[in-house]
Parts: sequence; structure tokens; C-alpha cells
Amino acid sequence: MVFGGIVSSPRGNLTSQQSLELANVYLENATRATDPNIALVLCHDTEVSLSQAKRTVNHSDGKSVREGIATAYIDLGKLLRSRGHHREAQASYKKAGKLGGRDHLPGRPTYLPNSNNVVPSNGNRPPHVREPTVAGPSHHPSPKQELLSNDTAAMPHNIFTHNLRPPSIVFRPPQPDTRLDDTPQLAYCLGLLQSSHEPDETLDPAAYKWLQVTKSDVDEKERLRALATDVIRAFKRDEFKDAKAVIEVVYLAPVLETDDFRYLVKEFYSGIEQSGLLDIHQLEGLARLIQDADPTHLDADDLVKILDLISSRLKDTHHQSPQHIYQLTLTVSHVLDAMADANVKDLDREKLHEPLSLYLDGLKRSNDSYLVYQAAYAYQALQYVPDNETLWQATLRRTGKVVKGVSGLVSAVKGLDLNGFVDGLKDIQQGLAGASEAIQTVKTAFDGVSSLAEGGQGFMECLKEGLSFKRKCAWYPALRGADTLIREGQLASFRTLVCEAPCRQDPAFQWGVCQRLGEMAVNSMWDADTRRGAVAFIGEMYQNDAVWGDQANVKQWILNVLMQISSSPGVETEYVRLLLEELGKNGDIKKQELFQSCISNGHGSHPLKITLPPVGSPSLLDRVQNRPDVEGNLRILRRHRSRARGSYVYIPPQAKATIQSPDDARFPLMEKVMEFLSSNQTVFLIQGDSGAGKSTFNRELESDLWQMYKRKTGVIPLHINLPAIDKPEHDMIGKQLRREEFTEQEIRELKMYRKFILICDGYDESQQTHNLYMSNRLNQAGEWNAKMVISCRSEYLGIDYRDRFQPGDRNNRSEPGLFHEALITPFSVDQIENYIDQYVILHQPLWEASAYKRALDLIPSLKDLVRNPFLMTLSLEVLPRMVDPGQNMSTTQVDRVSLYDQFVVHWLERGKKRLGEKELSPQAKSAFESLVDEGFTQNGIDFIKRLAVAIYKEQGGQPIVKYSRFKDDGSWKTEFFNREDENQLLREACPLTRSGNQHRFIHRSLLEYGLALAIFDPQEWKERRATKQVLERRGSTSSTFSFHIDGATDEVAEAPIDQGPDANSPLVWRYFLNDPSIVQFLSERSQQEPLFMQQLLDYIEHSKTDAKWRRAAANAMTILVRAGKQFNGADLRGIRIPGADLSNGMFDSAQLQDADLRHVNFRGAWLRQADLSRAQMAEVQFGELPFIEAEEEVTSCAYSPDGKSFCVGVSRIGISVYVYSTTNREVIQTFTGHARGVLSVMYSPNGDMIVSGSRDSTVRLWDVETGDTLHILIGHSGTVSSVAYSPRGNMIASAGYDKTVRIWDMDTEECRYTLSGHEGVVASVAFSPDCNFIASGSHDKTIRLWDATTGVCSHVMKRPQSGLVYSIAFSPRGDMISAANRSDIVLWDLKTGNSRLHLTGHSHSVKSVAYSPRGDLIASAGADGTIRVWDIEAGVCCHIMTGHSETITGVAFSPDANQLVSSSSDETVRLWDARTVASHHNSANPSNEILDIKFSPHGGQFATCSSDGTIQLWDVESGSCHNISIGHEIKTISITYSPQGDVLASPSANSTLTLWDGRTGNPLQTFTGHNDRVNAVAFSPQGDQVASASDDHTTRLWNIGTGKCLRTLTGHTDNVLRTVYSPRGHQVASGGLDSTVRIWDVDTGDCLQILVGHTEQVEGIVYSPQGHQIASASWDSTMKLWSTKTWSCQRTFTRCGILGLGAEYSPQGHQVTFATFGKEVRLYDVDTEDCHQTLRGHLDRVRSIGFSPKGSLIATGSEDKTVRLWDAASGQCRAVISDFNNNVRKVVWSPSSEVSHFVTICDAGSVRMWRVLEDEDFYRIHLCWSSRSSGLAAMDASIQDVRGLSLVNQQLLEQHGAIGEPSFGLQVATE
Repeated sequence: MVFGGIVSSPRGNLTSQQSLELANVYLENATRATDPNIALVLCHDTEVSLSQAKRTVNHSDGKSVREGIATAYIDLGKLLRSRGHHREAQASYKKAGKLGGRDHLPGRPTYLPNSNNVVPSNGNRPPHVREPTVAGPSHHPSPKQELLSNDTAAMPHNIFTHNLRPPSIVFRPPQPDTRLDDTPQLAYCLGLLQSSHEPDETLDPAAYKWLQVTKSDVDEKERLRALATDVIRAFKRDEFKDAKAVIEVVYLAPVLETDDFRYLVKEFYSGIEQSGLLDIHQLEGLARLIQDADPTHLDADDLVKILDLISSRLKDTHHQSPQHIYQLTLTVSHVLDAMADANVKDLDREKLHEPLSLYLDGLKRSNDSYLVYQAAYAYQALQYVPDNETLWQATLRRTGKVVKGVSGLVSAVKGLDLNGFVDGLKDIQQGLAGASEAIQTVKTAFDGVSSLAEGGQGFMECLKEGLSFKRKCAWYPALRGADTLIREGQLASFRTLVCEAPCRQDPAFQWGVCQRLGEMAVNSMWDADTRRGAVAFIGEMYQNDAVWGDQANVKQWILNVLMQISSSPGVETEYVRLLLEELGKNGDIKKQELFQSCISNGHGSHPLKITLPPVGSPSLLDRVQNRPDVEGNLRILRRHRSRARGSYVYIPPQAKATIQSPDDARFPLMEKVMEFLSSNQTVFLIQGDSGAGKSTFNRELESDLWQMYKRKTGVIPLHINLPAIDKPEHDMIGKQLRREEFTEQEIRELKMYRKFILICDGYDESQQTHNLYMSNRLNQAGEWNAKMVISCRSEYLGIDYRDRFQPGDRNNRSEPGLFHEALITPFSVDQIENYIDQYVILHQPLWEASAYKRALDLIPSLKDLVRNPFLMTLSLEVLPRMVDPGQNMSTTQVDRVSLYDQFVVHWLERGKKRLGEKELSPQAKSAFESLVDEGFTQNGIDFIKRLAVAIYKEQGGQPIVKYSRFKDDGSWKTEFFNREDENQLLREACPLTRSGNQHRFIHRSLLEYGLALAIFDPQEWKERRATKQVLERRGSTSSTFSFHIDGATDEVAEAPIDQGPDANSPLVWRYFLNDPSIVQFLSERSQQEPLFMQQLLDYIEHSKTDAKWRRAAANAMTILVRAGKQFNGADLRGIRIPGADLSNGMFDSAQLQDADLRHVNFRGAWLRQADLSRAQMAEVQFGELPFIEAEEEVTSCAYSPDGKSFCVGVSRIGISVYVYSTTNREVIQTFTGHARGVLSVMYSPNGDMIVSGSRDSTVRLWDVETGDTLHILIGHSGTVSSVAYSPRGNMIASAGYDKTVRIWDMDTEECRYTLSGHEGVVASVAFSPDCNFIASGSHDKTIRLWDATTGVCSHVMKRPQSGLVYSIAFSPRGDMISAANRSDIVLWDLKTGNSRLHLTGHSHSVKSVAYSPRGDLIASAGADGTIRVWDIEAGVCCHIMTGHSETITGVAFSPDANQLVSSSSDETVRLWDARTVASHHNSANPSNEILDIKFSPHGGQFATCSSDGTIQLWDVESGSCHNISIGHEIKTISITYSPQGDVLASPSANSTLTLWDGRTGNPLQTFTGHNDRVNAVAFSPQGDQVASASDDHTTRLWNIGTGKCLRTLTGHTDNVLRTVYSPRGHQVASGGLDSTVRIWDVDTGDCLQILVGHTEQVEGIVYSPQGHQIASASWDSTMKLWSTKTWSCQRTFTRCGILGLGAEYSPQGHQVTFATFGKEVRLYDVDTEDCHQTLRGHLDRVRSIGFSPKGSLIATGSEDKTVRLWDAASGQCRAVISDFNNNVRKVVWSPSSEVSHFVTICDAGSVRMWRVLEDEDFYRIHLCWSSRSSGLAAMDASIQDVRGLSLVNQQLLEQHGAIGEPSFGLQVATE
């Protein structure tokens, strides 16, 4: 055969013979190949050639070719099997069989069951467990024959299929000249330095980088080696040399220099030699030392001396325990291993060899099986020591390689020829023991005489029969090779070695293999798959007797190992348990009996060896580095904090990103904090209301972190109660550690070398304003290394609160993303119930859990309160006292202050009881009796009030009082904390807690409650009234200090109480405007106690004449406004309330002349018609800025780089661009030149130029200072829609309707590139901050990213569902692009090209988008007229700004992020205070939309229904919403009262209608019967029936008394939308989607008439008051009047306005009104059939029309945000209310004819009651009350001669309709 001729021919042209010869050539080379990868490739080529030979073979080739192919397949299979590729080998055997080579096939491995005889798999069986099989075909060889014929044992293919990197622990490499954490880290570093000449790129990246640097740093290498030497010297000096010290130096041993290693060996030798009792730790350490040593470090003489020493100690075995004997034997084994590798010769047989051999031989008589095995192993090692040729030189002779024993395999095993090594073992086996040894050792233990079950032979006897103590055996070197392969991670090679070793059935070999596999399984350094593989390997050796034999001792040892594995920590015990369960069923009955016997006896006493345990503390390295032992104090701290945690109910809190985030965006707070801790973020702010559970969460977080703490290297959780630390803004960690009694040396140690997680609790309580992260210099060089979790009350944080927490100062922020925040949300229903269940179990109160839950369901006001965790605790404490379970709970009202009242009383009474049962001293007992006589509870309350007042007065509200008896003697603290018996008793009974010398209330809110109670104590005023012989029950007071007792049966003269203002009240000497919790307590108290409300009004009244009351008056006004007190029409002339918070207050027509209103917060206040003449208004706040009125549509806007000016583009021809000053909003420059309107403007980076793009297809550059045109850039063929300056100022980009982007060079004024590719208008263009890229957004729905240098498009981003792209913007960091689309904003990640965030909320297309300078916010604006500000990190809208009436065309942030500017088609430019985005008084969540309103017939009440499914009942007089009924889960669109007003009916989408008690709101009954949504209900005039209209095409009539359905009116062919009774009640009219009106007979249910004429659905039907006419309104924009006599259509009105608005008849029925499309209202005379009046004046569509009860007036509400009052007779407009900030949805008159009242409902959900006063021919409209303020209102407010009002605020008020001229010549008065 000519090889070259074959390989040079195309394979397809080869004959079958040639292909066979080629295959044999490949096969021969594959057999010789030493590289496994090359061998595998050659095997593949062999397979290809054989396949070609099979395809081309024909009958003429004869039988010889076929047999040759079959033989080649068999040889290929053998080669593949020898290489560990068993599956491929079996495939090759099958192909050989098909070609007639079956007789030459090897025996079928038993692990591959016959496919025809497989029992179905058990789904619970572990994947490694073998399927049970029945006997195979008869031609299969017996197990013994298979052993002789096969050179490879079978092993399931999924066990150890790949070699791995050896397991190791990676440590953090230290910085040069820094302290090391521990000795393993030092060993790791020294090992890296010794590993190779060049760094290994497979290393951990940090280690690789460190190695590259350190290799060339001679000093650092020397320092590390010196540290190792010092540790060894410290070990020598250590007196005890305990286990911790031994472990530490064993870690270092493998990486020591030779001298240091020998020094250490000598030290161990001396220690063992000189110890009277054998030191087991040193002996074990010596064994590990030798085992892991570098062979070059082992000196033959040292090994001989060690062996001599250990031999001598072995002779004294009668003095040693079994553990010592075992450890001695193990050490002997390791020493002999090392001696064999080191080629130690001429061992003194007489002195050492023979005595040791005899001793080891004698150990086989031991009853300790493991000791017997270890002795046999040592004996084998001893046999190899005297040889002239080392073990590995003999076994590797055939490989052509020479290695240095076992240790030499570390570097040579990767190139090891495993086949040659196995052949070497065969030579050893044959030469030393004969070829038959393996078979002779096979004991048929389950069938022969030595069967354990039958012969009774013990385990030890079986073992000793299988272990040879007389000759060399191959199993010893095989196990040494296995050790090396395992150490190097060569698991596939290990598998091959075990399966192919000729000694594989030797019990000693199997013992050793199982031991090593067991140690792998319990070693956590191996991955889970490897550990499971080791267990599976062991299981296979137990199950497969045919391959591994049936030696009983081995089977018992396997079970011993598996039981040890199952009890080891960190092991998948379920996996092992299932395996043991399966093994118990394996084999015949005898084997199963053996299994049960082993399981019953349990595993042995010698555990499996695992990796070294961690180094103790303090370590030798600590001593060398002078490191103090901080771990001891950390353990004490941990125990202390665990005790302090106590027991409490903990419900894992939910949170959301910010207060503006929707409730459905909640997440588990703990998970979010853990994510933070694993990230690179450094500060996490936890916000929440008072009592939200912040402190409880912090304690739980601390507990969890301590559980995860790892000694010495772990991050330390440190809980810091900020109020307890003096000046925490400096060194707060050190101060906290000193409080925990850490020494200064320990603190320095922790500061330099440890990391912390700071859990800072109570930022608000410590009254902090500092940024603690920055003031403590955390994570700066030489400072504390820490992450911070910090909690604070939400209400404590104001505008720009993030500046107090974010890393970096305001002007120089650190990397974005280091700060995170979350707001704890109130409890959900599930959390409330879970809390109740846990509380009942923990505290076992009087009530069961079910009683609490029932109370929550029935008490309307309670359910919302208990969503706060602390209020939940209070409620559960006091509810059994407050409520009788048998009473009607639905009438019970509970608020926050009432809960605290009851809780404090309950706490004190419980304390009184506890003290009464306590063993007191005589003096204390006397003091206690005295307190009881005087009223213990009242004394306790008095103590609480006095202490709270003192804390606020003396230390500004700082809640922790530090009291030292000697230091503070004589101070104010003595009054409360001295040792007098009464004070001690009261302190013990009050809700106070003590820690050392620190005293505080158990919760901050109790301190605040105490102060609020000191301001007004209802019980104290009761006693005052009692002393004046006035009724004891509380009542309301009048303005003349008299009061009326509600419910009193007799009239009693009410004597006034002398209650002049209290000059000592805290209201007088402290502002509480920044204490919202106290304000809330007092506002609730004022709602409960009319007397307190009067006192507050008195403070305000007295401030008019005496300035000393101004602080009290400011507090009082703040409290009253918060309580909902409205001052409409109030006489407030001359009041002094500087600094008061009047936000959202109602002051309609209030008299505020000469008032001191300096620094007052008027944000959202209603000041309509208020008289502010001569008031002092310096520094008042309105939360808004005035807008700029332009004469044309404003198309774009931009701020200058310095923020001092802004420019806008307009659509007019002429002046194209205006430049305004941001200070006074005055025009400072105009640019004229464009032939058409401007669409885009932008400043140059230095602010000296402005670029504009115009509809005239040009781009112009303007000089800001002169207004001159500098350049005109021509090139676009259509409108220029967007322009952008490059950040460097050298380029301009422009985009246009011609679908291109042009890049202009500012140096040459030429177009550098024209970028084409978009398929639609390019609407926006922007440069990246680094100038490298240009982005363009187009109406083709794509964003393109262009290279700014080359003009090449590098990426296209598209999100088709988002629609056209209108605007784009780069983030300040340049990593994201935001794109404004159809109605959303998409944020694109530029690294991945994927969308990162999708922001939705706008109702129409988004036209403009802009980033804040920091990049944390995005502002978007568009066609819906709103600006939305988004928190990027949270992905939520945090603020909505309304004011524009048309599309907003542009929006931009000021450079300092304090303002926003917006431009609009409504011809205005508005400036917004962007700082309000952070204000917690603003919410992006829309209010519930009120869908319907109905007055009760008596007029004292009306009801509303809202989109959230609730029904509210309103009191006309007070405006209180005194009951809320949860009506339906889905919104209710209408409601109606019965004629008597006692019943209210509402339809629902759940096919029902519900009747409610019209006075209390309680549900009465629910009617069911409809099959679809119920749309409308109507009462009969008599009130005995109700009609319902439904989507099931029917109208039903119901009997109210019985609840039964009287009639079902069928006939409509589509949904029925409306129904109404006739005035007499004998008919019902209905209308719906079928465009008809149907008239029904109530008595019979017959359809009397079908009114046809409308072409769209009928939305409105109304009878005239006399019933002779019906008006119907339809979506076809018509209204028809029908005669009820003839049923003919009398009149059709077209172009009617709002669809479904319907008609409104006058009370007398003579007129009917309707609105038109033209914003008009028409009056139709029913009698004359003429349209005699048209009401004109509204600027937008009319939404509601209503006649007054007498019919003389008409009120209309419109989308122009006004209400107009018209004279019904003349059609003249009598009054206009124009201070609505939203569309007016409803105007409804009260049916009472005594007083003219009407209610207005706006789209925003506000409800307002108005009163109409007639003064001759003039009408005045006064606001009676409002449910809430919807924004600043100042129409007709007088600011004449107001002093101190800024020009900005004056302009703002004037834009809101204020009148008069402020006085700028007068100075602001100061007092």
C-alpha cells in the first residue's frame, strides 16, 4: 500500500479496499497518539473512512473486505473505550455486529441493560441509580469471564465525563504594604508567586492583575515571604500549639521556602518527641505537612528520623487511645509515601523496617476496620521504600517520561500517558503477585462459605482475607496515582484509571477509591455536580457486582461511607437518602440482609477527611501584624444586639420606589436591601410614615446580617441609633463602637481593615440636616469602609432631600447610581390579617383573632389606621377597651389621637397593676399608695406631659435624655430621673425605656403625643368644667366661649370658662410647622374638641392686637388648616401668622387686610376674592412661577448654559426667537430673519450663540449679545424640525422633513455630512455628551445612531408598538437615549441597543423629552397639555404639572435643575419650580373621578359615586363626608335617591343593584336577576318601586319592600342604558343602543310605544314635570321632544353639544335647555315652541346645565374651567366663577328653595358647595366649602398696597386674576 497515493486521491473516488486501508492508517496513528484530542480526531477520520468503505463495498469485494471493516470497527471500539468514550465505543461495536463481527465483540457491559428487558424507570429514582434488569441473553459471559476478558470496568456515562480545574479557594489579593486578612490569604498569595514564571491567564482577573504587578515588586514579594517566616517563628514561640495554631502553619507549609519548611518540620518533630502524652494535633499536623509538601523540601534523613520517632511511639500503644494509634498509623503512611517518592534507600531493616512491618502486620488483629485498612496501606508504602528505583519511575517507564513521584505529578499529570501508566500497573501486578492475584481475591461472599448471612463470618474476617500484609500490591501505586489525578481535577482520567486498573477488584483498592470518593462528596470546594458524581460512582460500585465483585467488606465500607456523607453538612442529603433507599433493594435477599445489618450498626468512628477548617482568632498572623482580637468583642456585640432585639410581631414590609409610585409597584423591602448590599451602591434611604415599621425593619435586617456574618472577613452590621449619638455627623462609627466598649486599638483595627454595613436609625429623630455619608467621609482614603442603610420619616424630608443622603456634594456628585431609596408602604389586607394572627399567638389578648378582624371590617375609620404597623399595635392593645363586641361597630369612629389616648391609659393601668403586685420597699409602697390616692393614671399622664414639654423645651425635641446622677444633679433632668420613689414608680409605669444612662419614650410618636396632650388635655378641661358645675359631657363651643351640649335634654345656662390664651403653652414658645406628627395630633384633637378649636381661634384673634401671640397664631392656623377648617369669608384682619403653613387652605372672600403673612406657605391655597390689602407678604411661597404670554404659538425652548436666560422659538413671521431673563422674565433680546416660523432652538456650549431651525428650510446662528445673524446654513429641502449643538461647539446637527440629518462644520460653515437612511420625517436630533455620536429620531418609528466623525450609521433602534418618534435626548452620562413616542417614553441602553425602560402615562402623543442635569429625572410633555417628571431609577411618574391649555411643544431643565421651562401652542411659556418634584405634598396619582351626584329630596345631604367603586355621603352644611360605603368592585356610574330620601340606589357592573340607607350609608339589600351590567336605576314617584336598565337588553321593575322582581320588560334589541318613571309613576321610559325609546306600562309590563327617530344610541331621557312631554338625547347629536299624548316628535334639535348630556326642564316645565357644539346653551319655550334665548359666553364645551329650585337662575359648567350663572328670563350672565383648575363636570342645585346652593364637581374630583346671594340686580357667589384645593386660586383677590410682595409673586397673582397695586415704597415691618 502506498499511503501517499491514497490520501492524495479524492475520498469519493476510493474503492472499498482503499477506504479500509486508509481507516487502518488513521486507527494506527490514533493508537500511537499521546495527545487525547489528536487521538479523538483520528478516531473520527477512521469512522469516516469506514463509512465510505461500507458504502462502496459490493459483492465482488468478497467476504474478506466485510470482515476487515467489521474488525476495524471492533478495534476502533476498543480504542474509544480505552479513551473513556464508552457511548461511541458501543456504537462502533453495533456496526461491527451488523457486518458479521458479532463473535469478536467484547462482553456486553452490565450497566447497559438489554433494551428488550428494561423495567420502566421510577420517577423518584436519582439519575445515577441503575434501572433494574432481568437476565440477559445466554451468550453473555459470566461475571468472572467478563473480568478476565475485559480490560475496562463499565461505568455510567454521566459520571466524571470531563476533567476540571482543581478546586481552590480564591482570596482577595492585598494591596502593596497593606495588612493581610488571614493566613490562608497569605498562603494563596505565596502560591500564586510560586505557580509559574508567567501569570496564568486562567486565574481570577483580580489575582491575575495582582500577580502581574507583584512579580516585578521585589519589596512586596519579600514582605510576604517575611510574614510567612514570622508566622513560623511565632508558632515556635507559641506555648500551647493548639489545633488553631497547627492548622495555620499547615496552610502555609506547601508554599514555604525550604529552610522555613525544614524549620517547621523540626518544630513538629521536637513537639512530638518531647510531649509526655502524644499531641494528636501536632501528629495530625505533621501528617498533613508531609502529605502536602513540595518533594524538594523533604530531606531523606529527616524522613527517616520522623519514621523512627513515630515507630518508637507506636511501640507504646498501650499508653495510647485508638484515636492516637490511628493518627500514628496515618502519619506513618504519609511519611512512607514521601519516602517512596524521595527515593529513600537502605532503610535500616533491623532497626526500622522489620519492627515496623511486624507492628503493622499485628494491627490487622484490631477490631477497628478503618485502622486495619490504614495499617495495610502503611505496610504497602513500607514495601516500596527500599527499592532502588522509585515507584513512579517503574510505573511510568513505558511512557518515556520521568517524574518526581507523587508530588511530581502536579506538573506532569496533564501530559501523562494514562494507558502507559495502567500498563505499568499491570507489570507490577504480574511481576509481584502473579496474573491470577486479582481473580484469587474475588470472594463470592453472598454464595460461598464465607457468606455473612450463612456462615456468620464477621466483617473483620472478610476484610483481613482481602488485605495482604505479606507482599507488594499494585493497588497502592494505583491509589497514589488516583490521589494525584483528584488533586489536579483530572476526574475523567481518574475514572479511566479506576475502571482500567488491573487491581480494580482488589478490596484494598476499592476501599481506597471509596474513601477518596467519599471525601470528594463532603468537600464543599467541589461543585455540586462533581459531589453528586462521586456519590453516584460509589453507588455504582455497590450495585454492579458483576464488574466490581461482591466482597462483603467492601460493600459494608461503601455503606459506611454513604452514611457518613448523608450526615455531613452541606451535602444534598435527599440525593444520598434516595440512593441508600435504592441500594436497600439491590441484589438478592442475602445482600439486602447485609444492607440492613450495616444500616443498623451505623457508620464508623473515623470521619472522612475534608479540607482544612478556618483559622482561629486571634491567629499567629494577627500577632505578627500586631492585630488586636476584635472577634471577641464582635461576638459580645452580636449577643448584646440579639438580646436587645427581643420578641415582637414582624411582618416583612413592602415598599415602593418613591411616594409618587403607584401602589401596584410594591416590592419586598428586604429583597431590595439585599440587592443593594450586593451591588456597588453605597447609600440606601428607607422612608416611611411615623410608625411605618422602619425601626423594626432595621432590627430585623441587623439580625439577618449577623446570621450571615463570616468571622474575620465578613462585613460587620452595625446598628446606630442616631439620636443616641452625640453629633453623629462626625465619627459616628467610632462613637458607636466606644459605646459598645471597643478599645481605641480595636477601633483603629476595624477602621483600617474591616467593612461595615451601617444601619442608621432615626435620622429625623436626631434632627439631622447633615449628609452623614459625606460628613463621616465614608469610603474615602484612610476612612471607614461602609455601606449605609438609613431610615427617616417621610414627613421630615422636604424639597431636595436627596442632597442629605446622596454621596458627593450638590455641585460635585460622585458616580450616579450609588444612591437608592424606598418608601415603606402601609399594610395590605393580607399583612393586616397576618399581623393579627401573630399578635394573638404572641400576646394572647382578651380577643380572638376573629374578633379583631370583625372590628376592622365594621369600624369604617379603623381599617385605614391599622395599615400603619405602630397604630396596628396600639389598636390591638386598646380595642377591647374601646369597643364592646356586641355593639353596632359601624357607628364607631376611631382616629389616631383616640388610639393614643386609650393606649396611654391602658399602659399606665397595666403599670399600676404590675407595681401593685410587686414587692416594694416600705418607702416605695407608701409613695405608690399616695399616687393611687391622687389618681395613679392621671399622675402618669401628667408625668408624660411634663417630660415631653421639658424634652422639647430643653433639648429641642431630641428624644433621648442622657442622665448622670452626679453630672446632671440640679438640672431639669433631676425632676424626672432622680431616685425619689414617686419618680421611679412613674418612670417604671410610663411608656419609657432605658439603656444605660439613656432614657426615651418607647416610640417617638409617644413623645409627640405627650407634647400634644400638654397643649390640650381634654380630661383637664373636663375637670375645669366640672368645677364650674357645668355638664360633664363634651360639647361644641361658640365664638363667645359658650358651648352647647349635644343631646342634652334640658336647657342649662352655660357659664363661660375663663380660658384666655395660655402664655406658657408650647404653641407660644415653639414653631411646630416642621413637626407634622404633632400637627396631626392637634388637628385631630381640634376636630374632636370644639373647645380646643376655639382656643386656637383665640390665639389667632389675640395676635391681631398683641405681637407676642404671633408664633402661637401661626401654629394655630397651621393646625386648623390641616384639620380642614375653612376660613371662607372669615374676618382675619390684622392677624399675625408669620411662617404659617396654609397650603391648600380655603380663604374664599376672607378679610386679610393688614395681616402679617411673611414667609407663609400659600401653595395651592384658595384666595379667591380675598382682601389682602396692606398685608405683609415678604417671602411668601406659592409653589408656582408666573408664565409668559406670547402673541403666537411657542414651538420650542432652551436654557442658556449659565441658567441666566432662556430662549423660545415662535411660529410667527418676523421676530423668530425671543431671549428672556430668568430673573424677571423680561425680554432681553429678539432675533428677526427667518421667513417662516421656528421649530427648534438651542444655545451654544459657551452661551454666546443660539442656533435655530425653521420652516423656511434654513438653519441660522445668532449672536446673543447683538441679535445679529452670524451664519445661514442652507441645504435642507424642507422644514428644519430640530437643531443641536455639539458639546464642543465645533459642529451643529440639523434634521428635517426631507428625511435627512446634516452635520455642519462651524469652522468652515460647510455641510460635512448628509446622513440618509430614515424613511420618514426626522423630528429630533441630538449629540452624545462625548461628541462621538449623533442620534436622530424619525416618524418612521426608528432611532438611528451615527458616528459623528465618519457619518456612518452604527445602530438602528426600533420599537414599532411605540409609534412615531417626536423627540430624543441623551442622558448626561451618554449611556442612554430617551425617545418620546405616540404616548410614551422609551429609554434605550446604548451598550446593548435594547430598550431598558418604558414610561407610560400621557394620554396623547409626547412631543418633547429632557433629562435633568444629574440624569436622575426625565421631563416629558405633549399634546395632553401636561408635563410629567419621571424618576428614572424607580421608573415612575413622580410629578404632574398642569397649566397649559393646549399641546406643549418643548420642555427643558435649567442647569441647576431648580426650574423647568415649557413652551406651548397656547401661546404661553411657563416656568415651573422643579424642586416641587421632591415635595411630598405632590402626588402623580390621579384622584378618583366622580361620575355622578344626586341631592337628597330634603336638601341636607347629597351623594356621589366615584370611579373607584365608592359611594360618599356629604353634609351640605359642613362639607364633611361623614360616611363612605364600599359599593362595588367595579366603578358605579350613577346613583339616585328615593323620593323620601331614606334610600339610595346604585347599579353595578356585576349585574346587581344595591340599596343603601340614605342617612348612614349602610347596605340594605342587593337585587340580583340581571345577566349583565346594570347601567341605570330610577325610583318610582311613590318610592315603592325601583327600575333598572341593563346590558342584558331588559329593564326590570323591583318591589323595594320584598326585593322581588315585579316585571321584566323585554323588547330592546341591544343594551338598555337609561330608564325613568313618569311623574305619575304609571309608565317607565327606557332607551339604549338600539336607538329607540320605549314606553312601558308599569302595571302590565306591556310596551305601549316605540319612539323611533334617533340614529345612534339614546343616552338621556327625561319627562317634563307635568309629564306631557319626553325629551331624549342621542349620540347622533340631536335632542328630540316627544308628546306623551300622540307619541309624535314635536321638535328635533340638531348640533347638540356633549353626547348624552340630555335636556334640563325648568321646575315649572315651561322651558327646556340644551347645549350646542358651538359652546352655547339654548332655552326652548315649551308653550310657544320657540327657542327664545341663547346663552353665550363659554369658551369651550358646556358639560352641565342646571335650573335653580325656583327656576329663575341657570348654572352651567364648561370645559373652559368656569361656571356661569344666568338669568333664566333674560338670558343675561349674572356671575362667573373662573378659578377652577379643571373642567367642570357637574353643576347641581340643592332642591331646597330656602337658600340657593349648588354643588360643582370637577374632573380632578374636587367637590365645592356655593351659595348665591342676590343684592338687587347683582348676584354674589360665595364658596361655602370645598372638599380640597385643586391649586392656587386668586381671582379678584385684592393685593392693593401689599407690602414686601416680590415682583415674581405679584406677576403670578395678577395672572391668577388678583387686582390692585402692591406698595413697593413701604418697608416691610420687622418685629
